[in-house]
Amino acid sequence: MNVKMNVMNLKSALNKYVTVSPDILGGTPVFKNTRVPIKILFDYLQGGENIQEFLENYPTVKKSFAQKVIELLAVYVIEIETDNGAAA
Repeated sequence: MNVKMNVMNLKSALNKYVTVSPDILGGTPVFKNTRVPIKILFDYLQGGENIQEFLENYPTVKKSFAQKVIELLAVYVIEIETDNGAAA
């Protein structure tokens, strides 16, 4: 139940930085006020590139938004791991 509450908090926090609308790329989560999918940032990071390289290629994304999305998702993952550890 704690994790479910955290999902609600995460969604609320992400709403400041992410838009999900059927009118924008068929509902793909994008950075607010852009058409840049959030997934592209993670594709860059998984490919060994850094945030700066991502931002240079997608200048419509605010650096603070990219940083905040990563931060929020990292905190969420840590909370899940903590909850799973406490349940074990």
